[in-house]
Amino acid sequence: MRYLRFERWLGDMLKIVGDLEAVYFEEVRRHAATDAAHVFGGFLAGLTTWCEEQGIAYQGVPVGTIKRFIAGKGNADKQAVIAAVRVRGFSPADDNEADAISILLWAIETQGGVR
Repeated sequence: MRYLRFERWLGDMLKIVGDLEAVYFEEVRRHAATDAAHVFGGFLAGLTTWCEEQGIAYQGVPVGTIKRFIAGKGNADKQAVIAAVRVRGFSPADDNEADAISILLWAIETQGGVR
């Protein structure tokens, strides 16, 4: 059910936004547990399938790339990422939101902008 809800959420976001040029996501290459790897694989399959069906480009961004971009070090800890995002004028609720903001800023600054 989690994957069906995720795909429904993607559709809802598309309705709200109206048009998506691309989807960027955190590409996790190493998982601490087998279950985490399976869950990530399921979400990745759902996301890529949905993007292909909608004709929307998608790109995974490695964790180290995100951290290096926002905090200056590819192995920056969560607090360093949060602090770097705050320096840019954002107030992330947690490390997950800081990661999402970092990916957005990375896409804007390195991929020719987003709309």
